[in-house]
Amino acid sequence: MKRIETDLPGCVVIEPAIFGDARGFFYEGWNKARFAEAGIHAEFVQHNVSSSSHGVLRGLHYQWPNPQGKLVSVLEGEVYDVAVDIRRGSAHFGRWTAVILSADNKRHFWIPEGFAHGFAVLSERAIFSYLCTTHYDREADASLRWNDAEIAIDWPLSAPSLSEKDAKAPFLADVAASRLPEMA
Repeated sequence: MKRIETDLPGCVVIEPAIFGDARGFFYEGWNKARFAEAGIHAEFVQHNVSSSSHGVLRGLHYQWPNPQGKLVSVLEGEVYDVAVDIRRGSAHFGRWTAVILSADNKRHFWIPEGFAHGFAVLSERAIFSYLCTTHYDREADASLRWNDAEIAIDWPLSAPSLSEKDAKAPFLADVAASRLPEMA
């Protein structure tokens, strides 16, 4: 497996070792020992799978308190996946990084606690997998506006399909400090 740093410290891309022949392929989607060797020490308690069509944008989501770390990947299709550092006191507060995740490249993206997450579907359809370090907590559920000019994410879609929640999410500057994680 290969660890690839992003320009946002803590968020890393993992390329698994892929074993294949004319019959198909095999790779480890999660191996606690191998990921620990790559610097990811996580205990996952929940696995989510979503399906979305082309042009859907989900996010930017996070939980606070009770933050979730997420190991995400795409089982079918292709997405533009984004993480935003929202930890108060971080030297990278408000900065974002993005990676292309697809069924073809089989990459995983590690998004630690304290980051907001979102993705835009580039293919006709995408099946997205999330391994989460904490259970979903409705009371802690929060989001940021996908097109916040202060964050300035360079999304590959100009008019995405959004949920009502995502369309009405607050801008980062309008979120109370108590609703944002603090740098550990």
